[in-house]
Amino acid sequence: MTNFKVKDPSLAPQGTLLIEWASIHMPVLNQIKHQFEKEKPLKGLMIGACIHVTKETAVLMSTFAAGGADVALCGCNPLSTQDEVAAALAEQGINVYAWRNETTDEYYWCINKVIDLKPVITIDDGADLVGIVHMKRKEVLEKIKGGTEETTTGVVRLRAMEKAGALKYPIIAVNDAYTKHLFDNRYGTGQSTLDGIIRSTNLLLAGKNLVICGYGWCGRGIALRARGMGANVIVTEVDPVKALEAVMDGFRVTSMGKGSLIGDIFVTTTGDINVVRKEHMLKMKNNVILANSGHFNVEINISDLESIASSKRTIRPNLEEYLLQNGKKLYLLAEGRLVNLAAAEGHPSEVMDMSFANQALCVKYIAQKSKMKPKVYKVPKEIDTLVASLKLKALGVEIDTLTKEQKKYIATWEAGTI
Repeated sequence: MTNFKVKDPSLAPQGTLLIEWASIHMPVLNQIKHQFEKEKPLKGLMIGACIHVTKETAVLMSTFAAGGADVALCGCNPLSTQDEVAAALAEQGINVYAWRNETTDEYYWCINKVIDLKPVITIDDGADLVGIVHMKRKEVLEKIKGGTEETTTGVVRLRAMEKAGALKYPIIAVNDAYTKHLFDNRYGTGQSTLDGIIRSTNLLLAGKNLVICGYGWCGRGIALRARGMGANVIVTEVDPVKALEAVMDGFRVTSMGKGSLIGDIFVTTTGDINVVRKEHMLKMKNNVILANSGHFNVEINISDLESIASSKRTIRPNLEEYLLQNGKKLYLLAEGRLVNLAAAEGHPSEVMDMSFANQALCVKYIAQKSKMKPKVYKVPKEIDTLVASLKLKALGVEIDTLTKEQKKYIATWEAGTI
């Protein structure tokens, strides 16, 4: 018996079309789905997922269902749910609790509804589900065999839990797979973040000073795409190595103190708190755009922004104008939540194809493992390699294989200069 709570069940036909469109562009996950249909590796398992409820996520949920699993799903961000997709999933028999514009209380109610169904395997994006299980719903811990984590912020939280001895079941860090962070974080975030900014503002990026706070894989991707659209990209960093890399990649690197004086658009992508603060906001030019592409809405200090504003108003969807006491105006996108999903559709399907292929294969891996210690694991290399191979095959790309002689050569140390 399917349980669900969505905004409007009548949106299901529209959601079904969106899911079909995504599926067309996810050939790797579809190959895995066909395999799951034959093998039923997840038969009888309840999978509890707290991830963005998008058309791509729907393809992943159908893959789990094809493998014999029961699925319960909630969103991992109050603004990222695509209501049409949630309605379609409910119609397809998925236990889904998600709608756009959830309050904080509603957000955690949805997570608890997933936990109520006693998942054996969890899938998280940001580690909120895992956190609630460990802090408030410990009674379900004994039934959980393992889980996966989709994003950098969640992996950081889980490693902190492991270090503190608080993590009670094994988690595979899907985010850290090469076929995830090298592509999803770089190409996916790079394109979808700018998509969210443009949809919210309809501004021209060419010629503007775009300040990117953080030069990890996501920051790199945004910088690359923004430069391609003609923006003058400026990077701020706290890590000397990443800052040096940004310099060598041809970007201007400076401190937030100096960057706040010259930026037209600011994008935070650090995973840390209070990256843009009152001291920076007060220095900013008139009509500056503030956007966040990190998982949680903590990178832009919204309390600081509220404290220096005399008024605010909504100009257009996902665009709020703050009139500061000094007479300048700052514009905040998507309430400071991750702009690529709150103000756009998230990563392209072709990129999520690899990320969710990793998810599906890691869930199968956990299901078939007899016992794993409670710690954060890397994605098994064979899964990463398989995903890359399947993607290349889908793209029609051929690569070479080592000869016996070559395999022998790189496995020995005796041979040197000839």
